Formats: sequence, structure tokens, C-alpha cells
Amino acid sequence: MTNPVTNSPQTVPLPRLILGSSSRYRQELLARLGLPFEVCKPDVDEAPHDGETPEATALRLAVDKAQAVARQNPGCLVIGSDQVATLDGAQIGKPGSHENALRQLQTMRGRRVVFHTALCLWDGRATDEQKAAQLECVPTFVTFRDLPDAELDAYLRIEQPYDCAGSAKNEGLGIALLEKIESSDPTALTGLPLITLTTMLRRAGVLFFRN
Repeated sequence: MTNPVTNSPQTVPLPRLILGSSSRYRQELLARLGLPFEVCKPDVDEAPHDGETPEATALRLAVDKAQAVARQNPGCLVIGSDQVATLDGAQIGKPGSHENALRQLQTMRGRRVVFHTALCLWDGRATDEQKAAQLECVPTFVTFRDLPDAELDAYLRIEQPYDCAGSAKNEGLGIALLEKIESSDPTALTGLPLITLTTMLRRAGVLFFRN
């Protein structure tokens, strides 16, 4: 079941746009575009497959999420996105607890972590399923500050980012843990690369500026 999100009115009818995510941060990012959209949480198993690269995991899950929502909402434009963080090629998942989060931050301090943010725009109007999906993965390289355990512990108790891969919310106080962010798409790290998305939406016939 979709939940409507109110945005500015459009003068030209648009296809229904659905964000396949329950993330508040992705919703806030998408709202910046001023397009009317709905939200639908996809029911997808996010476990990586054996032997799958981090980028491949993110891409597969972005498609799976978009397809899961598209099946329930035919004829719509559906946005699916997923992010996988890696250090030395190993995936960094959501910590789930304070202890796991502290271990993650201890491992990453002073290190450069890669966040693979995959984006899929599924066009339910396409007659050929192979042409329905636009798919891209945007890497972001994040260098963490070399901070002492006491600061890392204090941060976690303030923001409690236990559902975030990498144990830090860059859109919040977690930005203070970071020394450098390198990316071609500045919103990718938060979970929804808007430059990439607007390119995909334009290809799908969505206009952002109207007289």
C-alpha cells in the first residue's frame, strides 16, 4: 500500500512516481525535486549472495526493490536504491547494536571507505522488460577521522546510527567523524544520488522546469 507525500503541484500530468524505500532520508532527498511522489516499502531480502561483489549486491538489490514495488503498481515510475559500504573489499553492514557500531568505527578510523550507492529507475510503461530499467552505481570515497574510542562512543550514544551501514549518519552529527568525502554525486552518500536520478527521470520524459 502506498502512502502519498505532498509536494508542489505540477501543471503537466506526470506518471505516478513511487519511491521504493522506507528511508526518511531518501524521502527528504527526493522531496527536493518538487515532484509529487508516493512511498512504498519493498519486501526484499537484502542478504548478499555468495561470491557477489559489493557493487553487484547494491545493483541487484536496487533492481529487486524497484521490481517488487512495480509489480504492485503497474504503469508507474519506481525508484529503487541500495547502498553497500566496503573496507578493503569486505562489506560493512548495518551494525544493529552499540557494540558492533563501535567496532565498525574503530576499524574505519583513519581509513578510506567506499560506499557503493546503486540506483534503479523502473519504468512500468515500457513494453519490453529489458528496457524498463535504468541502472547505475555511484561510488563515494569517505575518509574517516582518526578519533579516540571515547569520542566514537560518545557519538554513538548521541545519534545511535545502528541501522546505518558504516555506523555514521553523514546527514547528521556523523559528519564530524569524516575528514573527506569524494563523489561525483553529493547526495549519493545519504542514499539517493539526485544528479543520477534527475538524469534518469529526464530520459523517462519527466520535466523539472515548466513555464
